[in-house]
Amino acid sequence: MSISNCRRPLGRLVLVLLLFLAGCVTPAPPPPVVTAPPPAPPPAAKVSALTPVAWAAVEGWSEDDPVAALEAFRGSCRVLRQRPGWESVCSEVATLDIADGPAVKTFFETRFVPHQVRNPDGNERGVVTGYYVPDLIGSRERSERFAWPLYAVPDDLLIIDLRSVYPELADYRLRGRLDGRRVVPYWSRADIDAGKAPPEDKVLFWVDDPVELFFLHIQGSGRIVLKENERVMVHYADQNGHPFRSIGKLLLDRGEMTRDQMSMQNIKAWGQRNPERIRSLLAENPSYIFFNELAGNPESPTGALGVTLTPGRSIAVDPRSIPLGAPVFLATTWPTSPEPLRRLMVAQDTGGAIKGAVRADFFWGMGKEAGDLAGRMKQALRLWVLLPVGMTPPGGA
Repeated sequence: MSISNCRRPLGRLVLVLLLFLAGCVTPAPPPPVVTAPPPAPPPAAKVSALTPVAWAAVEGWSEDDPVAALEAFRGSCRVLRQRPGWESVCSEVATLDIADGPAVKTFFETRFVPHQVRNPDGNERGVVTGYYVPDLIGSRERSERFAWPLYAVPDDLLIIDLRSVYPELADYRLRGRLDGRRVVPYWSRADIDAGKAPPEDKVLFWVDDPVELFFLHIQGSGRIVLKENERVMVHYADQNGHPFRSIGKLLLDRGEMTRDQMSMQNIKAWGQRNPERIRSLLAENPSYIFFNELAGNPESPTGALGVTLTPGRSIAVDPRSIPLGAPVFLATTWPTSPEPLRRLMVAQDTGGAIKGAVRADFFWGMGKEAGDLAGRMKQALRLWVLLPVGMTPPGGA
């Protein structure tokens, strides 16, 4: 039998395997007995994620100085200049005088077309959160104080990529491990914290605070401050394949704090008040992140595009809707404030929780001040993607 003849039933088997490795398989109920199939609902109208609009429709465009985003976009062009449609604007941006604000604004207004970002249902509003690079106190040696490990990628972590055979699964990467001849889900957070894996030779650093370590897993990048005052940057390398579960939502559901109180800072304070309960709470999020150590002492981490992030001008997006590297105008408010925050950003990163068209994660930078802003940011959002004149948006809109 040819591959084309096998593809549909094998695709179903692969999807079953996918669900199994995510820990989501449950026994299927017996099918209901029906005498006739129900009528099919009318097909929903397809809404384009990116719709071209006039500059006057971009809320707050006239208020922002795009010069501040110019260097970030130049960073994107190190990657974009190799991609069709971006060559001309990337060549021109390299010649712009950053001190000539009107020329920079004219460049964006004449060489790009703004596209309103909409969700599949046509809604143009979404959510923006914030992220930053935390500083953790750590050591290369384990001690009574430094007892929480920061792991590199374990050798037994399998990554199963099926897109060459099943293109419809291109967005999925299965993680697991071998148990004899069987592929089974990789160890969960509870398993790893209990010492089942990885081995100690995979520990990059030992840190002194499990809650700070947990938030490093969420942020994806951080600096480890060593006792000799050396700072080392660590960055996301891989993940154990289990789904993320919000401990903030768990605390809300259990009445430990109100929605108005919910913030990264208050979750940390809860952990300090309840040290005997923190391990069990963290274990309820089975997702676990592994890291690599970056050479040197960079002042800012590298995002998914492969370029250095710019505090206050880089955002993480869902690349299925917004092309990585593109300028993106954002309209929201400052954290815990009604004051408008409207500025030109650049899409240079992604994140496991950043899913959906009108969705962004705002990079605030490094250290405590950036963390205070990032931990309190969760506001309504509107987005416009700037694409070069003549470029067809993803999806053919």
